[in-house]
Amino acid sequence: MRHYWWKALTVIILAYVFIAGLIQPVPRLPILHEAIRNAFFHPPCWIAMMAMLLLSTSYSIRYLRKGNIDDDIVALEFANTAILFGILGCITGSVWAYFAWGDLWPNDPKTNGVAVGMLLYLAYFVLRSSFDDEQRRARISAVYNIFAFAVFIPLILILPRLTDSLHPGNGGNPGFNQYDSDASIKAIIRPAFIGFTLLGLWITQLRVRLRRLEIHLEDSQEEAKTMDVQQNH
Repeated sequence: MRHYWWKALTVIILAYVFIAGLIQPVPRLPILHEAIRNAFFHPPCWIAMMAMLLLSTSYSIRYLRKGNIDDDIVALEFANTAILFGILGCITGSVWAYFAWGDLWPNDPKTNGVAVGMLLYLAYFVLRSSFDDEQRRARISAVYNIFAFAVFIPLILILPRLTDSLHPGNGGNPGFNQYDSDASIKAIIRPAFIGFTLLGLWITQLRVRLRRLEIHLEDSQEEAKTMDVQQNH
């Protein structure tokens, strides 16, 4: 049971975030009003996504150093989980943008940067599918994964701060924390950051185990075919 405590913690945190985030009173701020509740879901999705991308990149670096194919598998699954949270971030962001700015996808440097970054990682999956040789696929994918992360972070964290942006804390706009100093917001959003990140780790762990099982079954089938051929000869 001691190996599963963090999974129980994930369930408890997320249950608290969803229940408290929907029913607890929130500050009545201009424009945002009840839409501020999205702060409990939208930013945590992006935090979890960036955490998964960082871990994916670290495993790609580890693969290039050690050549262990299992590290490539873990890097791939962290990237898969990151894209899942990226999609959830886009959906929650579009809903929030519609109520706050009147547009599902405003022409904003940060939203456009996210779109470009997501395309970069979709290209990563396409690149992987173009190689049959396992080691070559892993090596080239690892290099690309590191490159994609190095481009993605400036796209969503640096460039929006250098130009006009609707997002708080960018383009001369005051940071969002100037508006969410209410303790009721902090009491939910901070656990949400932890809960969503732990959920990402949990999803990735399950996907890695499934991928390893698929590889094991494929290897077993190949061995069985080889033995059948040898016996027939």
